[in-house]
Amino acid sequence: MKTTQKENYLLIENEAESLTDFTSEITRNEELFKDKNVVVDLRKHQGIQREHFLGFLEISNFHRNSNNSFVIISDAISIDELPDELIVVPTLQEAEDMIQMDEIQRDLGF
Repeated sequence: MKTTQKENYLLIENEAESLTDFTSEITRNEELFKDKNVVVDLRKHQGIQREHFLGFLEISNFHRNSNNSFVIISDAISIDELPDELIVVPTLQEAEDMIQMDEIQRDLGF
């Protein structure tokens, strides 16, 4: 797992082969970024299935309940196939835009 601190979020990239191991590693280390907006970059992975994304559901809910954003970057699946609790976008720019919109909504009290 590779992490890079950006201006208003932490970018996390998978350096392992297995997405299941990566999901487990993020869950085990969530204390390290529990108070940060998180972007998980899965663009390197092809053929990701719905089940792989669902592995991020618990940590996504945890972040949203803590008033932080959790965004996944991937174009491997249609967002219509995923629960509304998961925010999946195809590009880094869209992930940054989602975090910015979330922060504005939180500042306005939504």
